[in-house]
Amino acid sequence: MKAMFDSERLTMRPLSTDDAEALHDAYRDVDLMRWWSSAPHADLAETRAYLMPRAVDDPWTGWAITLDGAAIGTVSAHRRRPGVYEIGYLLARRYWGQGYAREAVARLIDLLIAEDGARRIFADTDPDNAGSIALLERLGFRREGLLREEWETHIGIRDTLLLGLLAREWRCPTEG
Repeated sequence: MKAMFDSERLTMRPLSTDDAEALHDAYRDVDLMRWWSSAPHADLAETRAYLMPRAVDDPWTGWAITLDGAAIGTVSAHRRRPGVYEIGYLLARRYWGQGYAREAVARLIDLLIAEDGARRIFADTDPDNAGSIALLERLGFRREGLLREEWETHIGIRDTLLLGLLAREWRCPTEG
């Protein structure tokens, strides 16, 4: 899959280990990483190691969200089976509330539907992650199920909330 969009300041490109320094502030942010499957990163070397598989042979395909050329977050997709993708995203806290995550996730959805023929896209979210749930619902995702005690994370055993979107339901929020 190729880069998804190119606006005046916000772009996306394949994720690289070279993004570790720019993204380390996000990956070490205790509050932001509360809802992530791994603990906050202790140092830059840990962030670099975390990004390495995503740049080489991980089943997830990842892109850096960039603002004026600097990485400010990530979006990723994993093809679970033909036509079905799981997505994930992370945005450094100082860029919250400016529409960047919404635009990046919307463009990822566009790409998965247009270029890869996705019929269903879903996200696995902690039920207490209100910000992520709100973003997904604004994009048209629907709550589909709660899996109790699904994950063992750095903050303990957690439930997961599945939110899904069908291609036929998708209406890009940047369209009129």
